[in-house]
Amino acid sequence: MRILLTNDDGIYARGINTLYEYLKKLGKVYVVAPERERSAAGHGITVHKPLRANAVVLNNDKDLCAWAVSGTPADCVKLALEALLPGPPDLVVSGINWGANVGTDVLYSGTVSAAVEGTIAGLKSMAVSLDVRCSEPNFAAAGEYILELVETYLEMDIPPETLLNVNIPDVPQGEIRGVTATRIAKRRFIDAVEKRKDPRGKSYFWLSGRIDEQELPGTDSYALGENLISISPVQLDLTNYQVIDQIQDHWNIKT
Repeated sequence: MRILLTNDDGIYARGINTLYEYLKKLGKVYVVAPERERSAAGHGITVHKPLRANAVVLNNDKDLCAWAVSGTPADCVKLALEALLPGPPDLVVSGINWGANVGTDVLYSGTVSAAVEGTIAGLKSMAVSLDVRCSEPNFAAAGEYILELVETYLEMDIPPETLLNVNIPDVPQGEIRGVTATRIAKRRFIDAVEKRKDPRGKSYFWLSGRIDEQELPGTDSYALGENLISISPVQLDLTNYQVIDQIQDHWNIKT
């Protein structure tokens, strides 16, 4: 089995290195990840400057094939599939991300976008995030669970153009209450722009804000609050088909 492992926290992040130690039990793992943190990079790709991919040694494992890429998480998957790997992988895994990716986070997340890129290529793909709640997150427990999930996922049939977005609560294993399939929560950031002054009196802006959200049962964010592992199937097709019919039948648009 061949597995492509990537992330948006950077190739030296604890999450990706921990996950490698677990996934290598299943087969050959290739790591292609950004050379630095690219959190919230979304699905951006680099088209106006060259990309560089430098071979690196991780975890003192000379048998590991790993590359640090100068671009985004989506760039990493594109390069891996089209230039770096000897053949297509059986699975693309992005993570383990430091922090949850729930609700509208999936639109901003570089972690999720890397998995999306794998799905676009027709590969089984998943994004994995740990809902960090302390200064010493337990990536090992998350890695152990993902190892089990991958084995199941590879045996199951799911619709094409669908990826898994997995969020794991960062609590002791005995406090995890189970696993549940969830939908994406509705959430938004409000008061997201803070204006400040630099020492020379010039204005600059800092994006932050607070989350406005209704944590409804059945959603990914609600599941984490209940100490449940959340698995959300995410599809590439964003079309609202009901509105297609509404526009076609009732808008009376004339050319």
